[in-house]
Amino acid sequence: MGLDLVLIWFVIIVFGVLMYIIMDGFDLGIGILMPWTKNMAERDTMVNTVAPVWDGNETWLVLGGAALFGAFPLAYAVVLEALMMPLGLMLIALIFRGVAFEFRFKAIESHRAFWDKAFIGGSIVATFCQGVVVGALVQGLQVTGRHYSGGAFDWLSPFSLFCGVGLLAAYALLGATWLMMKTEGELHVKAQQWSRRLAVLLLLAMAIVSVWTPLLDADIAARWFDLPNLWFFLPVPVLVLAAAWGIHKAIAQNLHVAPFLLTLGLIFLGFSGLGISIWPNIIPPNISIWQAASSLQSQGFMILGTLLILPITLGYTAWSYYVFRGKVVDGYEH
Repeated sequence: MGLDLVLIWFVIIVFGVLMYIIMDGFDLGIGILMPWTKNMAERDTMVNTVAPVWDGNETWLVLGGAALFGAFPLAYAVVLEALMMPLGLMLIALIFRGVAFEFRFKAIESHRAFWDKAFIGGSIVATFCQGVVVGALVQGLQVTGRHYSGGAFDWLSPFSLFCGVGLLAAYALLGATWLMMKTEGELHVKAQQWSRRLAVLLLLAMAIVSVWTPLLDADIAARWFDLPNLWFFLPVPVLVLAAAWGIHKAIAQNLHVAPFLLTLGLIFLGFSGLGISIWPNIIPPNISIWQAASSLQSQGFMILGTLLILPITLGYTAWSYYVFRGKVVDGYEH
């Protein structure tokens, strides 16, 4: 049996999206959390915890988008047309946030409040739009032939909006646990308090989405609850509860690294649950990854460059995090 390039490319895209969630989630979370403190020195420290790595984190978003365009052009075209508004708003927010990130360091004191608000607003809007996009994809897109046939606002639904709110909680918890790992003193104590509240909020959001998702489509409900699928997928909610309990204990014990790692695990499990719900469709409810794929020649040509670039990207990412490891005190790490 030969290699299934379609499946390999799907795994690469999922890996890229997951890496983006892991890497960019916590620095978006920093922006979401910034209104929770008015202390300018604490805000500077919060931003400095991600300053050396934040722009490299978005490499994975570019990788995911480019891979989707090359390997699954039908999915790229349909998603872009159906979700143009939230995707466009997300990109504008990310650009505005990036400009604000740099300008807040160089602005005169009277202008810093404006750039802080721009950084906060960009982080919140970008995160919310990402959640809306995920929710809209899970609930399905209307496709006729090979073209999107739905309306311009089909993405706007209670479920997609709630997914946006849920992702705000997820990224905020990532940001708070990141600060627990990277800071000391009063800011560390505040991050511990934020993490405790956000962990409860995220678990509640995940529970609501878990109940709501099977109600969207009978096929999703059957995939989760028909036997023997129920026994195969039962470990996912069990592990979610275990990870949530681990986060609660780690925060209560004031551990520094464990809350962040467990939060990553919890978000990975949530991501896996959504993947199980829509598999094998890349455009729910009925366009599979094989139906949306480009030619095998195109996929084979792209895979060579991708397999070369991926290890390099992982290598420089790991090295940058290693160089800037440790706690941030007075603007830099030690």
